Amino acid sequence: MEILRVFNNNVVLAKGGDGGEVILTGRGLGFQAKPGQTVDESKVVRTFVPLDGRDPDHLAQMLADIPPEIIRVVVESMQETGLGERETGSTTLVMALSDHVANAVERVRRGIDITYPLLGEVSNLYPQEYAQGRAMLASLNARLDVTLPDGEATALAMHLVNAGFATGDLSYTYTMTGVIQQLLDIIDHSYGITLDRGSVNVGRFITHLRYLFVRIHQHQQLTDEPAPVMKVIRESYPAALRCARTIASLLELRLDTDISDDEIAYLAMHVARVTGHAS
Repeated sequence: MEILRVFNNNVVLAKGGDGGEVILTGRGLGFQAKPGQTVDESKVVRTFVPLDGRDPDHLAQMLADIPPEIIRVVVESMQETGLGERETGSTTLVMALSDHVANAVERVRRGIDITYPLLGEVSNLYPQEYAQGRAMLASLNARLDVTLPDGEATALAMHLVNAGFATGDLSYTYTMTGVIQQLLDIIDHSYGITLDRGSVNVGRFITHLRYLFVRIHQHQQLTDEPAPVMKVIRESYPAALRCARTIASLLELRLDTDISDDEIAYLAMHVARVTGHAS
């Protein structure tokens, strides 16, 4: 591999074997190195491949600002937590977690306390990611020379949820979390019930909502579903359809977008199922 740019002693941008650009990290990897030289692959600890059209120079600069030992313990903790190759191989996720942990460590050293919102919502709406966040926090604390507070589990969980959007921006995930809670409240009010947030049916509904958020964010809402199927759904669940239209109105208000008729029909079907009114 050929060095294209040196960012610091530990981070370089290089041309990979397939001609694509990769970001390489390793202690001393960039020391006295110059563009055009061959990479000393014995010093390479981790290779990051920029995806989704992300600027390699920008990503490399971000990595250069993170202590390499933090990246190492984050990856080790991800693996120990049981996160799969998709997560540990995600440049965006590893960088986001590493940047967060580096800042969290610095806050602890400076005695700065921070309270994360939505603890109850995160633990209820994303139980799998929250459990992973708690496990990862324990693993990190076993490796770091400071002890991160319990609240960091919420932030780590939100980064894991955010990985499904590939935006690199937690603000959308926080918005999604608040909106999902509002949508469940709408169903409670519409049907005069209190949904069990920890039930399997509610979990499936939340999963549907999360995929809906992804489609909205990527401007790929469902619009060409078979007309007979949509007709049957609308005629079969009139109460759920009214509730789904209320949900759609909230989504349009909060996300500043129109919700397609097909998406509303599928929302109605899921509302019917989660309330036990599906035939």
